[in-house]
Amino acid sequence: MLPLVESFYSFQGEGKFAGTPSVFIRLGGCNLGCQGFGVTLTSPTDQTMLVGCDSIKAVNTEHFSHTWQKVDDLKSVISPHLKDLEFKPDIVFTGGEPLLHYQNPILLNALHYYDNLGHQITFETNATIEIDFEKYPIYKKVIFAMSVKLENSGEAKKKRINENAISAISKNTIDSFFKFVLSQEDIDTTEILEITNSEKSLPIYCMPMGSTASELAQNDKAVAQFCIQNGYNYVDRMHIRLWDNEEGR
Repeated sequence: MLPLVESFYSFQGEGKFAGTPSVFIRLGGCNLGCQGFGVTLTSPTDQTMLVGCDSIKAVNTEHFSHTWQKVDDLKSVISPHLKDLEFKPDIVFTGGEPLLHYQNPILLNALHYYDNLGHQITFETNATIEIDFEKYPIYKKVIFAMSVKLENSGEAKKKRINENAISAISKNTIDSFFKFVLSQEDIDTTEILEITNSEKSLPIYCMPMGSTASELAQNDKAVAQFCIQNGYNYVDRMHIRLWDNEEGR
């Protein structure tokens, strides 16, 4: 079985392929908590206030796993979103941390199926999990949006940075890239350079922190100027800009 938090058809709001029509598959579970991002959500089990990233419901197993759907066939989840479309949208696996499930046969089955149909497949990952690309070569055809967490996430460095995992993705895939979330208070090249120094061929995208349009507006200009000064790619979070934190967007 595979824990499915939600699936929806929208467009990619972040990174290299921002604006691209995409089917999102959000899988449950994560190996990080990222309380430093400061997004709050009330627990459906005991009404306590939870703090973390803007995907708490996919991260916090204790409070949300009972709401996740357990699926044994991803094709039956994805196919309805593709119905009547005359083009092939991207398929994006996100979370939580979707690579927790990278060896799951249900996920592997879906990857092979949609790759054979010609869909571009992206994994949005924190890049802490090292993939065995030789045992699972389908991942060589996947694009990885590596959102490596910085100090502002509140996670310990040794937990949020896995150099071997980053190197494996860089060496085995094409079109993968780095994606960092920044606020005006924590803009600094030091960590970004440290993380990306050994993989200089991969492009770097920086985005403003925020789970609503008003929060993005507090950080966007500072992050944009930071990108201009350092030669990084600025990318907005268009889905948040348009719909705030509305689900299914």
